[in-house]
Amino acid sequence: MFRTKRSGLVRRLWRSRAPVEGDGETDRGTHGSGGCCLGKTTKVAKSNAGSEAELKALTHSILKKIKEKQLEVLLQAVESKGGARSPCLLLPSKVDAKVGQQSYSLPMLLYKVFRWPDLRHSSELKRLSCCESYGKINPELICCNPHHMSRLCELDSPDSGPSSSETGGTTYSAPVGLSDSLALQESGERAHWCVVAYWEEKTRVGRLYSVQEPSLDIFYDLPQGNGFCLGQLCSENKSPLVQMVRAKIGYGIQLTREPDGVWVYNRSCYPIFIKSATLDNPDSRTLLVHKVFPGFSIKAFDYDKAGSLQRPNDHEFTQQPRTGFTVQISFVKGWGQCYTRQFISSCPCWLEVIFNTR
Repeated sequence: MFRTKRSGLVRRLWRSRAPVEGDGETDRGTHGSGGCCLGKTTKVAKSNAGSEAELKALTHSILKKIKEKQLEVLLQAVESKGGARSPCLLLPSKVDAKVGQQSYSLPMLLYKVFRWPDLRHSSELKRLSCCESYGKINPELICCNPHHMSRLCELDSPDSGPSSSETGGTTYSAPVGLSDSLALQESGERAHWCVVAYWEEKTRVGRLYSVQEPSLDIFYDLPQGNGFCLGQLCSENKSPLVQMVRAKIGYGIQLTREPDGVWVYNRSCYPIFIKSATLDNPDSRTLLVHKVFPGFSIKAFDYDKAGSLQRPNDHEFTQQPRTGFTVQISFVKGWGQCYTRQFISSCPCWLEVIFNTR
């Protein structure tokens, strides 16, 4: 039988759908898998044959109504797992689809099929700032590109142990980083809103990266990557653990300055761990370390909360009064009371984000 290009694209898209945990295809290292922050990974019961067939038929029928160029855009996003830059997929926002007893909007159906099978409601999602539909309310056409979305972290503090504050016992080169930061401000360069330091255990690798643009990709290996490429830095650390974690950074994270604060989107295949003064109760004695799964976003720094805090941080690296607020981010490995590593300086690969005073 003669097969059209459209039907070929639809078949490739269906083969690239997000695996459901329990169907034998799920890989903990794949993009988009994972669960809510500070909790266990969300498990989805394996679909029975009837609902799977119904979902397949519905998805095929909807995809066949989409223009070929739009199918190509969707396929590029899905097959690259968000690594390649793909344009918005603008489709009608009012179209509903029904699977069994559940009704979904067209965007929600595509997000469930291609990113998160356990997705229940649009309130669990956050649109990335790179998307044309970002900030728009009830548009006639809405972007349905699954990789222009992220899952929102739900903070569940009781399930997490407090982290240890870094105090005493070791010497670091934080003052060097501070002088680099001040030099950036005094050199007359365009004002930066933060600088980023990359560390491997107790050693900083490379110079501070000054951030002027609203969004920054920090990655080791990213197709069409543009930003802070950790893979280009010269590191003398030969530790097998550091080398293993470095290779797992992959697509890394996206750091975005938005009206309500600074957001971190985990684009990698593995969890990241974040410690920030504005993520916790301002009266707490120590800060919690928050686990962020692949495909999830977290507001790592809140401007309003920051203004009311009496102390910027409890990190040893930022005791100097001129450094202001910082956020610490570790790739793959966590630290604190719940882990064997008590301090972030024991983590193989990690970042320090130092914010400029507003």
